[in-house]
Amino acid sequence: MGKTVAAWLMVAGAIGAPATGPRETVETAVVRVVEVLQQSDGPDRAQDNRAHDNQRAEIKRIARALFDFDEIARRALSRHWGGRTLEEQGEFIGLFTDLLERSYLNRIEAYAGERIVYTGEAVDGPYATVRSKVVTQRKSEVGIDYRLHLRDSRWQVYDMLIDGVSFVSTYRSQFDRVIQAESYGALVERLRKRNLDTAGVDRKKL
Repeated sequence: MGKTVAAWLMVAGAIGAPATGPRETVETAVVRVVEVLQQSDGPDRAQDNRAHDNQRAEIKRIARALFDFDEIARRALSRHWGGRTLEEQGEFIGLFTDLLERSYLNRIEAYAGERIVYTGEAVDGPYATVRSKVVTQRKSEVGIDYRLHLRDSRWQVYDMLIDGVSFVSTYRSQFDRVIQAESYGALVERLRKRNLDTAGVDRKKL
């Protein structure tokens, strides 16, 4: 192989390589979220509401860069995904993403300064696992493993294991039970209602 060809291959490989590794991707996103949570924008109520809205919007932006919600939705619906039309798939992704974002925001906003420790990283080609644990003020520990894959030269999370339990698998089991006992349409209606109910609770908090 000539030196010129080899040089071009090296450049092409560098361009296609992810800018940051999986652990750095997760750590950077988590640090940024904590920074956003610690920001405060003034004492009056209207300003607090605006600050809260801005805070949530920024956390959503960070989450959408970190999490591959399309892949999470596909994996959660599993064997029922292929039978859906493109329109149904798009609707499901939107509804499920809204549900996950609200759940994520509510959990994040309960953050009370717990210590986050990263314990390891394993990379296997286009897949990786970043291991971490959350240490509470009472010294109890919660293990959180992030499963990532490379998409468009970026590492993105497609599943999380909390104390060894996959949240994608948990949703997959729930969704499958509803579809088997009722129908896919019933599952979609449940997701719509859950999102509306949760949005109402969120508005009451403000």
